[in-house]
Amino acid sequence: MTTTLAPPTQPAAPAEQEDLAALARRHGLSVSGARPSLPSYVRQLWSRRDFITAFATARLTAQFSQARLGQVWQVMTPLLNAAVYYLIFGVIMNAKNGVPDYVPFLMTGIFVWTFTSNTALAGTRAISGNLGLVRALHFPRASLPISLAFQQLQQLLFSLATLAAILACFGEFPTWSWLLAVPALFLQALFSTGLALVLARVSARTPDVSQLMPFVLRTWMYASGAMFSIQNLAHSGRFPEAVVLALQCNPAAVYIDLMRFALIESFTASQLPPHVWALAAGWALLVFAGGFMWFWKAEETYGRG
Repeated sequence: MTTTLAPPTQPAAPAEQEDLAALARRHGLSVSGARPSLPSYVRQLWSRRDFITAFATARLTAQFSQARLGQVWQVMTPLLNAAVYYLIFGVIMNAKNGVPDYVPFLMTGIFVWTFTSNTALAGTRAISGNLGLVRALHFPRASLPISLAFQQLQQLLFSLATLAAILACFGEFPTWSWLLAVPALFLQALFSTGLALVLARVSARTPDVSQLMPFVLRTWMYASGAMFSIQNLAHSGRFPEAVVLALQCNPAAVYIDLMRFALIESFTASQLPPHVWALAAGWALLVFAGGFMWFWKAEETYGRG
């Protein structure tokens, strides 16, 4: 008996593939995990705004739930950091020389810097720290870094009440200039969120970035004038003008200076870099828009591999 084998199945012809694609489109089918268009992506994010805020609030509540002092550590951490920096920079290195109201100057710088620093660190863990959620559910992945940035903003708002009390103890009472803190914080929040989006994509592909970030952030903090006056550094003549200008235009330094200008009476406009509001807005829009689009470009790759 002779057995005749069936010929091997041939791949579908290009015409048949086109027919299948048309059939899928006609019935509303799409490629699983495909990146949506940018307008569609933004609409999906907006529709999940309740999830973003609830996720941020839940993480903020749980952050110190195992500690005896609980949420008090949200305020104690920057306070203790400021005390250490006052001892090292204000007393030992005499950075307070030539800086009126050094304690308000230092406290404002530390509280504002902590927001940017913590948001950047949270961004490095946005995808890698939530892989179970990313792999189990379909949702716009930008929800995670945005939610973590919102968590840090909530924490900053709690801390600002303490900062206001500290400023009052040193004779800095609310004035109309304090209203300038609102647009300054808004621009800083945009910048920090964009930075979190950038770092979320980078660390999703290279997890080692999260180990490197503390060293990068510490160096950035020292270059941002959180503990010393960049203006005094410029007057010392020890550094070229280009270096001083780069320090003044550093985005973290810009937002710190704007908050000092808003909250501290002795910190005047002469201590701000030229065109400071345009500079702050430019950094915020550039980093947020660029970071958002760059993160969206890799939307279909998160949680894979």
